[in-house]
Amino acid sequence: MEPNEAQDLQELAEEVEKKDTKRENALRPVAFTMSVVAVLVAITTVLGHRTHTEAVLNQNKATDQWNEYQAHKIRANETALASDLLTVVTIADKEAAQKIAKSYADHQAKWTDDLKDDKDKAEALETKVEQAEARANRFDLSEALLEIGLVISSVTLLTRTRFYWYIGIVFSIAGVASAATVLFLK
Repeated sequence: MEPNEAQDLQELAEEVEKKDTKRENALRPVAFTMSVVAVLVAITTVLGHRTHTEAVLNQNKATDQWNEYQAHKIRANETALASDLLTVVTIADKEAAQKIAKSYADHQAKWTDDLKDDKDKAEALETKVEQAEARANRFDLSEALLEIGLVISSVTLLTRTRFYWYIGIVFSIAGVASAATVLFLK
């Protein structure tokens, strides 16, 4: 091999290396964007899972509260039946019957208040469930949009076309906006 040919090959190799370096430098913002979006996907996934868990826990609490309401309601109905029975049955000891009837009436008054409180608590917990589900749905949408943005951005690395990167950024911004709307939900 002649010295000129060796020098030409060396220059050609350096030129290819410069082009590769330029390509790598041109794709660095894409890779950085993908890294940031991947972190955002992870964050929204965790937030979504926690919000779904919150909804399930609140649903369990609401179910327990409705069970307590139902138990109080059954107790109140049974007391009302016993009280009604005392009014129609002939009882030898009228004073004892009146005492029992008074006791039943007092219980009924207390249980009426308890029933209202139990119902209010159960309805409040159901509202919390609905709110948590709405937040979880936003986080799920956010996660999906961010994942789409990540995948579309990665196509840029394969095609070397920045158009896909821009589309990926649009989806990623939509995902971040969806996650941010959780702050505006009641």
